[in-house]
Amino acid sequence: MLFKRVKPLDQILATAEKKALTRQLGAFQLTMLGIGAIIGTGIFVLTAEAGQKAGPGMMISFVIAAIVCALAALAYAELASMVPVAGSAYTYTYGVLGEGLAWVVGWALVLEYTIAASTVCVGWSGYVNGLLAHAGLGLPDFLRAGPMDGGTFNLLAFLIGLLITFLLVIGTSKSAKVNTVLVIIKVIALTAFIFVALPAVKDPNFKPFVPNGWGSPMGGIGVLGAAASIFFAYVGFDAVSTAAEETKNPNRNIPIGLIGSLGVCTVYYLLVSYSAIGSIGAQPIMGPDGLALQPGTPEMAAACKASDALVCSKEALAHVLRMLNHNQMGNLIGLAAGIALPSVILTMTYGQTRIFFTMARDGLLPQSLSKIHPRFHTPHVITLITGIFVSIFGALYPVGQLADITNSGTLFAFMMVAIGVMVLRVTQPDRKRPFRTPLVWFVCPLAVLGCLLLFVNLPLKTLEVFFGWGIVGLVVYYLYGYRKSHLANGTEPT
Repeated sequence: MLFKRVKPLDQILATAEKKALTRQLGAFQLTMLGIGAIIGTGIFVLTAEAGQKAGPGMMISFVIAAIVCALAALAYAELASMVPVAGSAYTYTYGVLGEGLAWVVGWALVLEYTIAASTVCVGWSGYVNGLLAHAGLGLPDFLRAGPMDGGTFNLLAFLIGLLITFLLVIGTSKSAKVNTVLVIIKVIALTAFIFVALPAVKDPNFKPFVPNGWGSPMGGIGVLGAAASIFFAYVGFDAVSTAAEETKNPNRNIPIGLIGSLGVCTVYYLLVSYSAIGSIGAQPIMGPDGLALQPGTPEMAAACKASDALVCSKEALAHVLRMLNHNQMGNLIGLAAGIALPSVILTMTYGQTRIFFTMARDGLLPQSLSKIHPRFHTPHVITLITGIFVSIFGALYPVGQLADITNSGTLFAFMMVAIGVMVLRVTQPDRKRPFRTPLVWFVCPLAVLGCLLLFVNLPLKTLEVFFGWGIVGLVVYYLYGYRKSHLANGTEPT
């Protein structure tokens, strides 16, 4: 039943034209959108968590995650250029594998985008709370973290989520311009970090290089466990594809935005992680049993209370520079992160609203959610709803748990896209493909296998959340979407 009701690609394009978003983004803005999403919490915040899981071997983790993302990006580029409408992996799956699987993918993308945005809200609040405390303006402890992190309500995470929601409601072009400025600040900060930390690199800091081994299925530790955790830091290129319907000349600009943003960010990730590890070390903290403690647990928090280890820091890059006696530069890096991380929240929230918009336009969600604001030309209803949930999750949950949940939905969606490319090559070989995935029968199977490898290396609790969320989604689909679908009823919005 999940494979029935395949919506022809030509019909998807026709539906989009009837209720379309305004095309106003160029190749440069798309690339900035991708860079804004990719360079963020993964390098500014989750570097410490990756170090605890893999030690210096997290450099290999960054490479593994980048390779898997590059393979998936090549598949995304082909489908995004063929079907330049909003919806990302959801839309592609609808046109190739059927409505039921499209719903499952769209439901999984909630974990990718909404939870990712919440993750960055928490990471941003960590930097800003640290800066405020350093200036003697710190908030009370109960307003600096959620209940699982020793506080009650993360006020700053909640407020930044609401601010980004307001920006997205007033208009895509306005928010894209703000995003570009923030991306420039972020790139300058990372470049400055590399120039200061790179000369301090010492060979002994890389030994032992892989203290926790390569990892094991559902263990969440080791090189593969770290790669699975930091994977979400690369998914900004997916957000580029969700902007396809608002892109000028999408056949040219979408592939440029996808591949360009991923390439630039991979280089930065490797240089920054090498500099951080080599300058002060990144060895994990071990428990009484000789095994690495799991990040985000009370045991890890207790062990980190009096430690200056990189793996204990919530401000990883600023911490490295302070340990190197560059206190002022460390504060400036912290300030830059505080200013620039909202660009990631913006991109992730943006992507989620466009996916919900498309699902509502297809009748799988209530039609009222796809309303477009008469003045701002944005899907304001679903943007407000999404933004509220992003803010609440950010206020209540810790960064590590949110990041792992994000990755489960992301990896599943990427697998579906790669499979979709292969299916279309067989079922519609003559369809025009402005961008063709090179070596498709090599690249796409590797993309599927790579995503599956990382998926099974997520912690067991994360996988339980993923499958539980999927079951809830299927119930919602059969109670509402299955009956209301425009494709099923032969109706289309006017």
